[in-house]
Amino acid sequence: MTLVIGLTGSIASGKSTVSQMFKEMGIPVIDADEISRDVVKPGMPAWREVVEKFGREILFDDGTLNRKKLGEVIFTSETKREELNAIMHPAIRNKMLQQRDGFVLQGERAVVLDIPLLFESKLTHLVEKIIVVYVDEDVQLQRLMERDQSTEQEARQRIHSQIPVKEKVELADAVINNNGTNRNHLRSLKKYCNLGLYYRYFNNPRRNTFLFGIVLCYCLFNLTKVYKSDKILSHFSLIYVILL
Repeated sequence: MTLVIGLTGSIASGKSTVSQMFKEMGIPVIDADEISRDVVKPGMPAWREVVEKFGREILFDDGTLNRKKLGEVIFTSETKREELNAIMHPAIRNKMLQQRDGFVLQGERAVVLDIPLLFESKLTHLVEKIIVVYVDEDVQLQRLMERDQSTEQEARQRIHSQIPVKEKVELADAVINNNGTNRNHLRSLKKYCNLGLYYRYFNNPRRNTFLFGIVLCYCLFNLTKVYKSDKILSHFSLIYVILL
């Protein structure tokens, strides 16, 4: 069975670096940011709703969404942010579920849902285990200002529009500290994934019953040779079939 992992963090926490490491480990990653860009391509249903709600001022000349312009609108207004989320989240969620279920049907051992607003959007029910990428707030602020060429005030507004990363850490199954080196990140990821897959394998009741049955039958087979009685094996085989 497929282990579904939720990967999240806060803005400018370096989550994309960890996401890339998953890909290098051969684990498929479903990126909510990429999907969010796909669902608002010109002419798409979500694109039409966004334009209707926020006006054509948030578009480039070619009709594509000006994400920075839209961000300036929603990061200063909780009401506007909720209105946008009401349009975007259903479209993104449906496409993520389609991709997730596809990987499950293919028999992948694990799949990662890379969702920046996993907690804010209340999407934790889509995953089984959660990894939070953590970074100190001063590092986060500096990275965001450099990445977006924004002022300190603008960067702080965007950071404060999300749940503080320290709170997310408390809700996580595992934490990747992004203040360290990439080598440490990769080691942590491999350790977590191995433990997660081990837990998933041996925490399956039907599989445990099956493994128990194999051991039981082996022992009973040897008992029948010692006591020369097939009744022992037949009785316990019936019990095993009932358990399975």
